[in-house]
Amino acid sequence: MTYLEEIAKRAKEASAVLAVKTAMEKNAALLKMADRLEERASEILEWNGKDLEMAKEQGVSGAILDRLTLTEARIIEIADGLRKIVDLRDPVGEIVDGWTLPNGLYIQKVRVPMGVVGIIYEARPNVTVDAAGLCLKSGNAVILRGSSSAINSNRVLTDVIAGAACDSGLPAGTVQLVESTDRDSARQLMKMHGYIDVLIPRGGAELIKTVVENSNVPVIETGIGNCHVYVDGCADIDMAVEITVNSKTDRPGVCNACETLLVAEGLARDFLMRVRGALEEKGVELRGCEKTRDVLDGISEATEDDWYAEYLDLILAVKVVDDVNEAIAHINKYGSGHSECIVTNDYENSRKFTSGIDSSTVYVNASTRFTDGGQFGMGAEIGISTQKLHARGPMSLPELTTTKFVVLGEGQVR
Repeated sequence: MTYLEEIAKRAKEASAVLAVKTAMEKNAALLKMADRLEERASEILEWNGKDLEMAKEQGVSGAILDRLTLTEARIIEIADGLRKIVDLRDPVGEIVDGWTLPNGLYIQKVRVPMGVVGIIYEARPNVTVDAAGLCLKSGNAVILRGSSSAINSNRVLTDVIAGAACDSGLPAGTVQLVESTDRDSARQLMKMHGYIDVLIPRGGAELIKTVVENSNVPVIETGIGNCHVYVDGCADIDMAVEITVNSKTDRPGVCNACETLLVAEGLARDFLMRVRGALEEKGVELRGCEKTRDVLDGISEATEDDWYAEYLDLILAVKVVDDVNEAIAHINKYGSGHSECIVTNDYENSRKFTSGIDSSTVYVNASTRFTDGGQFGMGAEIGISTQKLHARGPMSLPELTTTKFVVLGEGQVR
C-alpha cells in the first residue's frame, strides 16, 4: 500500500466514526484546536518565517507574500474562526424535507456528511485550519495537500490541530496533511475514487483547470476571481469612488478583489478624474480602453488579455461602456462567475444587473470584498464555488454535506 493509500484508508475509517459523532463532541474538539493554535503561536510563526524567507528568495509578488504571511493577530483570527464554527448549527441530521405517502410510508430527506474531503490548495496556510474545522463540524475527514511555498506552516498547523482532535477523542485520520508537494502526489489524489468522496481545489486558474480536467473524483470547482465594479450613469460618485478603491485595494491578492472597472460613458469623465487619484495613491496601475485613455493621459492600453485577467495585484483594467446592458454583456463574456457590483441610484438598472449577471454573487452599492463565508455570517468557508451544481458562492457547513432518504414504515411491501 502506498503512502497516499495509507492516508486515504485512515481517512475513510475516520469518516465512518465522525459521521455519528454528536455536535457536542465535534465542538469540544474545535475548541481544543483553537486553544492549541494560540498556545503554540510562537512555534507556528517560527515555521511560517521559514516559508516567508524562501518566498522572498524566490521573488514572489507582494500579494502572494501577503497570502502566505501569518502574524500573531492572524493566528488569533484563525483560532476565533474555529470558535465561530462551534456557534454554527450542525447540519448533520437535519431533515431537509419529509412527506407521507398514501400507503403510510414516511419519507425523510436527511443531511449526512460527504465522507472524505480532499483539499488541494496553494500558498494560504489559513486554509489548512479553516478547511479542517469546517470538515470536522460537518462530520467529514479531510486530506490536505498544500503547496511547497507553505509546507513548513502547513506541517506545524496540521500537527497542532490534528493532535488536538486526537486528544479530544476523535480518530487519527480526522485531519491529515500530504507532506509531499510534488505534482505526482496531487495527481494521485485526483485518482483516488473510492477513497475520497469529493475534491476541492483552491488556488490559481492553472491548478483548478488541472484538477477539473484530470480528476476521477467528483470536484467542486472554486473558480478564479475576475471580479468587476460597474459605475452606472446614475451612481453617486463619492460612493462609487469608495467602493472601487475598497474592492481593488483592501486586499488585492484575494479572489474577491476587483480586477476590472466599468464606467458608464455619461459619468466617465467626472468619475475617472476623481477615482484616478484615489487609486494611484494606493499604488494601483491603471490599464484602459481608448475612451478611458482619452480622459486619463499616460495610462497603459488595456489589451484583450486584460479583460480576462485575474491580476491578484495592484493593477486595474478600466473600460468605458455605453450603459448597463453593455456592462452586463462584458461581464458575462469576460468574467469568471465570482462577484460583480453595480453602483447606481437607478432601481431599474440595479434590477437588470442583478437579473442579467451570471455570477455566484451580485452586489448593488457594496464592495465585492464581502464575498466570504465569514462576512456572510456563515463562519469560515471551504471556498467560493463558481460552478452551478451542488454549491455556488461561499461554501460553509451545509455545502459539505449531501443527503440521503430515510424511509419509515410499518410493514409495507410493494
